[in-house]
Formats: sequence, structure tokens, C-alpha cells
Amino acid sequence: FIDAPVAGVILKTGMNWLAVIVNLGALIGMTTVMLVQLYGQSRICYAMSRDGLFPKFFGDVHDKYRTPFKGTWFFGLLTAFAGGFININVLFELVNIGTLSAFIIVSAGVMWMRRTQPDAHRGFRAPGVPFTPILAIAFCMVLIAGLNWETWMRFAVWFGLGLIVYFAYSRKRSKLNASDAE
Repeated sequence: FIDAPVAGVILKTGMNWLAVIVNLGALIGMTTVMLVQLYGQSRICYAMSRDGLFPKFFGDVHDKYRTPFKGTWFFGLLTAFAGGFININVLFELVNIGTLSAFIIVSAGVMWMRRTQPDAHRGFRAPGVPFTPILAIAFCMVLIAGLNWETWMRFAVWFGLGLIVYFAYSRKRSKLNASDAE
């Protein structure tokens, strides 16, 4: 098993300089993806805190820059810690299963919302419902099925912790639940 198969093949041809460029490109690519995901995560938690689904700490906005700086710092430090102490391949697989599962949940949510709340305001259109979400779910499941059982177990633990947080904290504090009760 080669951790960098493309660079490994290039090294076999004797073009070491090209392998360096390929590895550098892969490193830069992974770094930019991680940064975008970190910024996205802090914004998701910002929105969730406004809705009462996460602690207010994550909704604090910087006075000058108007960004959710506490959430950005929190997830940046958490990611740096994880990157320093957890095997990078394990992290990659957890990111894969987490992202693919999120796509599955969002796709299922689109179909569920269309059925249960057909007249609700939509900020964007999801074309081809139900075919597009069904295809998305199917393709994501195929990709998830290729992951090893350790990744599945780690994901099950994290997903279980997420459900505990939701039912213990978020469900009672949800502004949507409060407006439904009125």
C-alpha cells in the first residue's frame, strides 16, 4: 500500500522533481480544503447558535470584522490539536464519512421538507426532486460502503454524541421549537 500512489509512480520513472511538484500540489490542495471546511464549520455553528441549537458562544461576532471569531478560533485550535495527535489517514476517513453523511442527511431533508412543508419559503431551489436527492444518497452510500469498519465505528460514536447533544441541549433551546409551541 502506497500512501501517495501518483508520486510513487512518478518516482519510479526517475523524475523526482515532478514527484515534488505533485506532492506539493496535493499538500496545498488539502490545506485549502481544510481551511474552507474550517471557515464553513464556524459559520454553520454560528447559524446554529442563532437558532438556539448551539451555545451562544459560537454566535459571538467580532465588533470590527463582523465574523464569528470565537467559533473560528475554537475549531481552528481543535483541528490543529487533532492534526497533531491523530493519524492523518484516520482524520481523512472521518472527514469523508462525515461529509458524505451530511450530504445524505441534507438530501433526505430536501425530500422530507418538500413532502411535509410544500408551501414553505425556500431560499434556493433544489432541481430534480426526488431524483437528484435519491441519486445523491445512493452515490454517497456507495462511497461510504468502501470505508473500513473502524471508520464506521468512530463515526457511530461521533454521531451518537451529536444526537446526545441535540436531545440534551439543542432540542429544548431550539427557537424553531419555541415558535411551534406558541
